[in-house]
Amino acid sequence: MIFDIDMIKKVYSQMAERVDAAKVATGKPLTLAEKILYSHLWDGKATKAFKRGADYVDFAPDRIACQDATAQMALLQFMQAGKKKVAVPTTVHCDHLIQAKIGADADLQNAINSSSEVFNFLASVSNKYGIGFWKPGAGIIHQVVLENYAFPGGMMIGTDSHTVNAGGLGMIAIGVGGADAVDVMAGMAWELKFPKLIGVKLTGKLSGWTAPKDVILKVAGILTVKGGTGAIIEYFGEGAKAMSATGKGTICNMGAEVGATTSTFGYDESMERYLRATGRDEVADEANKIAKYLTGDDEVYANPEQYFDQVIEINLSELKPHINGPFTPDLATPVGEIREKALANDWPLKVEWGLIGSCTNSSYEDLSRAASIAKQAVDKKLSAKAEFGINPGSEQVRFTAERDGLLDIFENLNTKIFTNACGPCIGQWDRAGADKQEKNTIIHSFNRNFSKRADGNPNTHAFVASPEMVAAIAISGKLDFNPITDKLINAEGVEVMFDEPTGFELPPKGFAVDDPGYVAPVEDGSNVSVVVKPDSKRLQLLESFVPIGENVKGAKLLIKAFGKCTTDHISMAGPWLKYRGHLDNISNNLLIGAVNAFNKETNKVQNQITGEYGTVPDTARAYKAAGIPSLVFGDHNYGEGSSREHAAMEPRHLGVAAVIVKSFARIHETNLKKQGMLGLTFANENDYDLIKEDDTFNFIDLNEFAPNKPLTLEIVHKDGTKDLIKLNHTYNENQIEWYKEGSALNLIKKENAS
Repeated sequence: MIFDIDMIKKVYSQMAERVDAAKVATGKPLTLAEKILYSHLWDGKATKAFKRGADYVDFAPDRIACQDATAQMALLQFMQAGKKKVAVPTTVHCDHLIQAKIGADADLQNAINSSSEVFNFLASVSNKYGIGFWKPGAGIIHQVVLENYAFPGGMMIGTDSHTVNAGGLGMIAIGVGGADAVDVMAGMAWELKFPKLIGVKLTGKLSGWTAPKDVILKVAGILTVKGGTGAIIEYFGEGAKAMSATGKGTICNMGAEVGATTSTFGYDESMERYLRATGRDEVADEANKIAKYLTGDDEVYANPEQYFDQVIEINLSELKPHINGPFTPDLATPVGEIREKALANDWPLKVEWGLIGSCTNSSYEDLSRAASIAKQAVDKKLSAKAEFGINPGSEQVRFTAERDGLLDIFENLNTKIFTNACGPCIGQWDRAGADKQEKNTIIHSFNRNFSKRADGNPNTHAFVASPEMVAAIAISGKLDFNPITDKLINAEGVEVMFDEPTGFELPPKGFAVDDPGYVAPVEDGSNVSVVVKPDSKRLQLLESFVPIGENVKGAKLLIKAFGKCTTDHISMAGPWLKYRGHLDNISNNLLIGAVNAFNKETNKVQNQITGEYGTVPDTARAYKAAGIPSLVFGDHNYGEGSSREHAAMEPRHLGVAAVIVKSFARIHETNLKKQGMLGLTFANENDYDLIKEDDTFNFIDLNEFAPNKPLTLEIVHKDGTKDLIKLNHTYNENQIEWYKEGSALNLIKKENAS
């Protein structure tokens, strides 16, 4: 089945004309990213060149994808927009609310039993508004999108930061908050600051133990977690062409970990092979007709320094396998050097778990390469020293892997085959003993390894590697095991070595599946009822936010966050996922993972009304009840990680007027704006040090809020002394209207009512 072929044909029919117009407007050859951006302008053909990193531009995305955790809030907002049907093709995927514990069948049934209210809500809303629905167990959103919806040259937004995975099929696919998705669902333009461009030239060819995962692990080490902020990463070169489409998807997926807006590759034969293998011959045929428009121009790739803002070159023939971590995905270490670094930092060398899967590495190719290592272990009479778990990426991948005997190989090593879902990657893992908070090491093929993320234990040292490397290290039970050089002792006391991993780009017998898990919406959903019980603990209809206004004075400090503060710190996942559709209940996790700069503790801040210390949510509620606005201060790259808009909606709901930091992650800054809050940055980063625990704050000139004009904050210290500091912002006129109206959704409702 090919989804939305008429839409794809329409995109392709106008692409040549629009790209040619963009070349005239810019007066130069174009990168692939520019071709897709300029061909998706809301106003049609380009008439001028946009300045990278400066100009806000309106775009017209082709489609939207939502996962169940974020879809709840996105669809609760869309229900207020006054529309009868979504304006562009949209899908909902149930992959986040399934906890890994026992195994696929039992875990899936437990999720259906415990979250049926949410699944039924999502299914009914999807049916009512013309949204495609993928049932629990159908697969991880990004793998399902790659198999069914992604197409070269298209533009997609999704309510998950790893929407960028679709770049593996040559898309511009961007993670956004739910409010952004609501704009597009409602038939409005989607706004984005025109990105900068980072080019990554791949020479040579991958071989042996080196995998596509190692490319992005290397890039993460070069760019760091914020080095790609505001930029699209475009990969090119012979090394890129030689890589599989799913390998490209892995690389694009983890571009989110360097803060990139998205990542992409030019259309090539590997993408064509993947399209045809997944039953989309017609898409491949159409893409072939305009192939030169679906990749960067030759002049660009021949002289990349002239066309990209930054260029990185990696020789794949020399690239070594990497292990990244712990606690951050950009701490990159070649496999052979991990022992020295681990000993120097007191990282546990014993590996307790090896986990393969997640949206990053759960394709058939990934499983086949890891299975080749698992089979060698069985054949060479080795047993796995660490526990093993696998999350297949989709029911199609799982069904095909089972048919071809790959899952049997893993089960011979006592591997737990979990549901086709995110599982441990997002903290949906009921790991035995995690509550003891013992210091330990795990290794996985996921994308993120922040503290507490996988199992809630702050002392779990999580390391990221390719699926085949995860398999080898889990079997050895040693973090410092190097399968390229090291030997293991088997059950017979004999020294053995692993051979290089092998695998299949695509299943030799083709993909197969009985029930992929898709439910199409009815043609006319006007008679479909969507029920939210007033006393529900899981779902809550939204009420419009009241504008914060110009008079923000007498504000108190809620928390001054110290160091890394990701969306996991601001709004934890794991057990809190069950409240993603209930704003008041989930607000009880607001900033409970952030470190208080004054006592270096989490979830313990001083209430300036009582002088006593309490939790962050309770303190925020006390200020709100007293009519006192509160402020949050933070460090660099505040809000990195997931696209979850709950990290913006929760502080808004609990009375926070402004979040003031040294720098923001892109999606989180936009989410704050969408919810009618102030997201501001220190004009002088050292002013962060001026903030005291018992200060009072007054905004002096909010009545003059305007684009490119800093705001002034008066800090009144307890001893009566004062400091005036300048705060920068990136609000344009339209975004200032969101603030004045109380939220972007309020503005949409107002416009639709008129």
